[in-house]
Amino acid sequence: MLLWAHVATAQQATWSAAQVRTVNGVVEGVVGAAGLKTFKGIPFAKPPVGELRFREPQPVQNWEGIRKADKFGPRAMQLPLFSDMNFRSDGVSEDCLYLNVWTPAKAPDAGLPVFVYFFGGGFVAGDGSEFRYDGESMAMRGVVTVTINYRLGIFGFLAHPELTKESAHHSSGNCGLMDQHAALVWVQQNIAAFGGDPKRVTIGGESAGSNSVSAQMASPLSTGLFAGAIGESGSLLGRKPMALADAEQVGVSFAAGLGNKSLAGLRAMSADALLAATAKAHFPVTVDGYFFPTSPLEIFATGNQMAVPLLAGWNSAEQNYGSILGKDEPTVENYEKAVRKLYGAKADEVLKLYKATTPDEVQQAATDLGTDRFIAFGTWKWIDQHSKTGHKPVYRYLYAHPRPAAVGAAAVRSMGAGHSWEIEYALGNLSTNTVYAWKPEDARVSETMEAYFANFIKTADPNGKGLPVWPAVKPGVSDVMVIDVKSRVEKERNQERYRWMEGQ
Repeated sequence: MLLWAHVATAQQATWSAAQVRTVNGVVEGVVGAAGLKTFKGIPFAKPPVGELRFREPQPVQNWEGIRKADKFGPRAMQLPLFSDMNFRSDGVSEDCLYLNVWTPAKAPDAGLPVFVYFFGGGFVAGDGSEFRYDGESMAMRGVVTVTINYRLGIFGFLAHPELTKESAHHSSGNCGLMDQHAALVWVQQNIAAFGGDPKRVTIGGESAGSNSVSAQMASPLSTGLFAGAIGESGSLLGRKPMALADAEQVGVSFAAGLGNKSLAGLRAMSADALLAATAKAHFPVTVDGYFFPTSPLEIFATGNQMAVPLLAGWNSAEQNYGSILGKDEPTVENYEKAVRKLYGAKADEVLKLYKATTPDEVQQAATDLGTDRFIAFGTWKWIDQHSKTGHKPVYRYLYAHPRPAAVGAAAVRSMGAGHSWEIEYALGNLSTNTVYAWKPEDARVSETMEAYFANFIKTADPNGKGLPVWPAVKPGVSDVMVIDVKSRVEKERNQERYRWMEGQ
């Protein structure tokens, strides 16, 4: 008894000092307000450099002593593409496979639910250190929160015949998705030491991060690694990922543009030079025969995805009407001309589904069409398919609250909520964004959305005290939770549009 008491006291002292023993060694984080502990820059794989460039992630090496985990690691190689990304990371580097943990646990055996979040940025930019993804608010709701990094662009998605040949799995590409997988394996191995329950892990993400959630659900490698999924605006089911042979030729063509460089030649280039050469290149997600045995759409259609509860949706104005009209004025004539250019012989069908007879109606119809083409249809398809074959509850939302004007700026008319606008609301991080003049109604929307997310993470059901009741989707037709100042459930109104796109 005395020996056990001594061990327990030693463990509590270590926990109080924010020291945690992972499978690779001891990390020491920082103790903050209300006892919240943060651990930043924990490696979950070897640095993917040298001969490990373009290869799937390898197990991290053990270390001796105590590793400080008090600052974010470097972000993945990327160009400065998006002005709304505000990083706290330690620069840009190929050595980028690090994750961050926020835990409210009072003891290492607390067994709290866990939320692992994948950042967005089109698989070419982004980082787990961004202010809008900060895990403190969700952790204060009793959720151990994790953000991770993964490789981007050519570093994360290059497919090439030489890579396929050297692979034990006879595949290439998708290293960025396998980085996410490696992080989820790390969570299973280590999160209990941070007060989390490895059996209660929910994954989530926005845009490319939401695409990643659908990818992890589809991959057989993910079996048993998580118990729930949240997707904000995006999935891989809205398009057909490229076949391995075609993706390999993208890699070959890129190498040819650099003087027919071999795989060894690509690995010999500096990371900066390689990144600069990719400014106009695109490296797609690939049906590689390993991470994806077949396309994600086929996997979901046949019910071979992860059977986990899903909460997903999109924003009311993911694209504005300019995505259809370009710089043309929103007149009926310009709208019809743009649609005919995009759809040719099928333009009349589109004009019937997205009808507009006045300039105001043009703005709304073109916004709806741009939103559906960009991201809404793919997200809808994911929700619709999983509700039919996933055998678990599915909850669908439409985020409709426009954010306010910037501080000191005049209000600007908005057709709805733009792409990525919900992130700070959903994760409770309005205070981390000082660009906008937040109002009490913004705090109210954030409280509602974050509470729905936290409830889902804890119980696989978003419903809870003080919130409008959110029914699960019925296969084929879905009720939609409209998240706004006055959140409410509405019946599906646009099924015909999505079914039409489904048939194209």
